[in-house]
Amino acid sequence: MMMMMSRDGDQKKAFMPTEAQRGGASPFKPSEGERLSRQRPPPPRTTQQIKMSPVSIQRVLISESVDPRCRSILQENGIEVTERQNMSKDELLAEIKNYDGLIVRSATKVTAEVVRAAGALKIIGRAGTGVDNVDVDAATKNGVIVMNTPGGNTISAAELTCALVLSLSRNVAQADMSMKAGKWDRKKFMGSELFGKVLGIVGLGRIGKEVATRMQSFGMRTIGYDPITPPDVSAAWGVEQMSLEQLWPQCDYITVHTPLMPSTTGLLNDETLAKCKKGVKVVNCARGGIIDEEALLRALESGQCGGAGLDVYVEEPPMQRALVNHPNVISCPHLGASTKEAQARCGQEIALQIVDMVKGKALVGAVNAQVLASTFSPESHLWIRLGEAMGSVLRAYTSSKQPYSKVQVTTLGERLKKSTEFLSSAVVVGLITDGSSHGANLVNALALAKETGLSVSRNHEEAMEGLDSAACVVEVSLCGCGYKALGSVQAGVPVLLQLDGCVFRQPVSLAGHLLFFKAESSPQLLPSVTGALAAGGVEMESFSASAASGGEQWFCVGMSSLLGDLASLRSLVKEAAQLTV
Repeated sequence: MMMMMSRDGDQKKAFMPTEAQRGGASPFKPSEGERLSRQRPPPPRTTQQIKMSPVSIQRVLISESVDPRCRSILQENGIEVTERQNMSKDELLAEIKNYDGLIVRSATKVTAEVVRAAGALKIIGRAGTGVDNVDVDAATKNGVIVMNTPGGNTISAAELTCALVLSLSRNVAQADMSMKAGKWDRKKFMGSELFGKVLGIVGLGRIGKEVATRMQSFGMRTIGYDPITPPDVSAAWGVEQMSLEQLWPQCDYITVHTPLMPSTTGLLNDETLAKCKKGVKVVNCARGGIIDEEALLRALESGQCGGAGLDVYVEEPPMQRALVNHPNVISCPHLGASTKEAQARCGQEIALQIVDMVKGKALVGAVNAQVLASTFSPESHLWIRLGEAMGSVLRAYTSSKQPYSKVQVTTLGERLKKSTEFLSSAVVVGLITDGSSHGANLVNALALAKETGLSVSRNHEEAMEGLDSAACVVEVSLCGCGYKALGSVQAGVPVLLQLDGCVFRQPVSLAGHLLFFKAESSPQLLPSVTGALAAGGVEMESFSASAASGGEQWFCVGMSSLLGDLASLRSLVKEAAQLTV
């Protein structure tokens, strides 16, 4: 796609849709080209013909032990499955390039290196909740969806948390070891009731909620902290929310249920443990690292912490054994999701979520691809095609002026109120994708734009005056100049209505091979362009002219194939660009 000449500083014309664009009769007398366009219209595409799924998955690698139903569900839906467990890093790097889907639990480390090695990878499915074993940023940058099963192990993790709280209150594990050593130390293992005690729950998501409702049945008072869950919501299931500063001093027991991220790493440390009641007991069935392990050991040694129940560790398995071997610590080897029910649930759920996505039913559990959640309808796919096509048109005729500095995407009309996000991503895909790059998609478009310095802003407005249907406006800025296009979907076909203030009398169908050119309108223009195309072995299939009464205006020709060399048009037009949509 090339430009014949550089653009001058034309003033933009205000967009006023023609009657044809509003769905009525055109007030303009049809030109020869317009009659040609009407005689050979592009075949209409109904919404039923549009493929609804944004992602096609054909081969999936399962790298860890999951429920057998995971494999069978995928295979029953036409997806080829290979199971290879206990692979080394090098084996995974060599194997992953053969698949477009990967299913893991928590042991497989899907690093940036693994993602890069997987040239065809489209989805990483985590049969479980946490995704800290997956480099989500690298996956996003490479356009790979990361999906988990957020509810699959909720009950199992909550029950283990409750079991550890109960065991800490009555020294169950220590008493068991004493009995196995042949001792009978009843006085040594004096415990305390949970009734009337205060349980602090840090993280009030699915698991935190289930822990709260279960421990309330023991007569515990449950308080908590969560920056996302509204206080009135947690209050409905019996948890009083407060700040962490208020929470620490009140708790007899503390359990954490947050993801591991910079803001939660070392959340319980020397400083925060010192603010707690002396003898407080803590439980971590979430992620290793939320509790500072060295600080916890110091608190245990000093008596500030009366006991700990740990299922997760910074290093797994833990090489430093001082914490695990402490007499007041109950340790488990990451058993939170290790129940038959949770494994069956997670394995089945990840398979069903992938199948639903492939079939275009829904997108559930996407960690990094929320933009796709609104795209599972026939209509949304038409608008995605429009966005990508509009981006491609602007890229084609501004190719000599790149790089872009800013793109503004504005959706118009009530129908598109919730579509601004995916339309913006679709436009960026069209803008940054060229013949040598196929890596841009809806998942990574905004990340790639940011990496290249392209600022993307989006907006929604009510429908434009004189325009009955929903529409999308795209404005790009580069080299101090602005370029603008307006498009819509009409009768199931993405169409271009306006280009840089020039309103097309007949909407341009954004499909097939298109030639856009800017020139002075004259009776000789169309025959001359037709002749140049014929000389290059290209047939004209449609023609659209903008509605300017005189001067330079934009034209669009639908062609049987791309023209081998645009140089043949140099003497006829001011600017020209061609593309395939």
